[in-house]
Amino acid sequence: MSDALTLDPLVVGVILAMAVLTFFTKIGGLWLLSRFEVSDRLEAGISVLPGAIVIAILGPELAEGGPPEWAAAGLTLAVMWRTGNILLALIAGVAGVVAFRAVM
Repeated sequence: MSDALTLDPLVVGVILAMAVLTFFTKIGGLWLLSRFEVSDRLEAGISVLPGAIVIAILGPELAEGGPPEWAAAGLTLAVMWRTGNILLALIAGVAGVVAFRAVM
């Protein structure tokens, strides 16, 4: 087996630890919010937060990218607009950027 395909136990451990911490952060946040009266304004802000985080991460990458990344972003938007399914749009975007980079 190639070294590129082997899993480093430290990397796997770090990924698992991050997953566990993310889970407990979400559960803790839900528990904390269940203890307070949440205003409509705060609830609206919390509901758009995941999208804002994705834009903050992907925006600079897209701005620095080239035609393959822009084409994949267009594909992602088209799939999202057509289906309304976020997971399907993300899968299409990842597959699109891989395919467009191979072709362009």
